[in-house]
Amino acid sequence: MTHFPNLGGADADRFSVPASVVPPMSKKTPSDPVPAKDSATVVLVRDAADGSGVEVFLQRRVKTMAFASGMTVFPGGGVDERDADASVGWVGPAPAQWARWFSCPEPLARALVCAVVREAFEESGVLLAGTPSDVVADTSVYADARAALTSGTLSLAEFLADAGLVVRADLLRPWANWVTPEEEPRRYDARFFVAALPQGQVADGATSEAESTCWQRPADAIADAEAGRAALMPPTWHTLDEIGRFGSTTEVLACERSIRRIMPRLVRDGERVVVEL
Repeated sequence: MTHFPNLGGADADRFSVPASVVPPMSKKTPSDPVPAKDSATVVLVRDAADGSGVEVFLQRRVKTMAFASGMTVFPGGGVDERDADASVGWVGPAPAQWARWFSCPEPLARALVCAVVREAFEESGVLLAGTPSDVVADTSVYADARAALTSGTLSLAEFLADAGLVVRADLLRPWANWVTPEEEPRRYDARFFVAALPQGQVADGATSEAESTCWQRPADAIADAEAGRAALMPPTWHTLDEIGRFGSTTEVLACERSIRRIMPRLVRDGERVVVEL
């Protein structure tokens, strides 16, 4: 595997974005910060049809969302306590390995992998699950289960057991760990994963959390943000910059990452905001 360090332009420890794309910043860190909720995010990638590199699946969140409203994001969300169910079938790197990658307890590592599989299915219809020897190609047969997962009336473990499926952790790779700054009223300890779109599957916009979805080259997504056509949170911006430097999904998945916990510091500098990592 090829080591590919965290990037960010000339200085890997900082980068800048237009001030217009960053939500209003709190000026003071509270003495008792809100605890950061464990969450999982997946960067779905596919090879561009014209051979120009990779594309990523993005969603523009509806403006009624309590967190990151109107922002363009990757699919993801908070960990549900049922995501830690140890009965779930599993193929690929064991929870203990994910715990080492993300420097967290093994039960949490299991929950993070299950959460990202669940969130990917709920928000994009992409199911990173299958039998021990094959990956689901036609996810439409599980439309009712997807709705039940989204409503919370069905857990991932229950769905997979009923369908005779297992989590395919071998389809996922660890990418990053971003933590919302302490001055924010809503905070997340987000572990980022990457996964290639499984053959035969289609990512869709059938979620109430997004007003639009698309596949886009990372450089084009960043250009949209620079031009004011989209808004990106700093972790999304930085991840797009990193992913856009690869020529194929094979290269993305072969990237060996050293995961560190990043709580960025945002400093306004005129019309731009400097993000210090």
